[in-house]
Amino acid sequence: MPKGYWIGRVDVHNEDGYKPYVAANADIFKKYGARPIVRGGRFTAVEGASRGRNVVIEFKDYETALACYNSPEYQANIKVRQPHSIAELIVIEGHDVA
Repeated sequence: MPKGYWIGRVDVHNEDGYKPYVAANADIFKKYGARPIVRGGRFTAVEGASRGRNVVIEFKDYETALACYNSPEYQANIKVRQPHSIAELIVIEGHDVA
């Protein structure tokens, strides 16, 4: 079964205000078995527009990734993030390499 992923691109304009969002994600992600694959780090935008941060979070499957996003915990945490950043986030099914 293919894994599920969150792919996020974020510009943070208030680091201090953004920190509680990141901290709260630890418990949310643990509950859904999520594993950060990419969390910031060095990058080169070779095509198109970019944002300051890129994030890839892996889940056991697409349904779990979507359930985490739609969970009451994460929906509340979005409200913590929004005043301090601009984000684009997709939930996507991975490719099943068999």
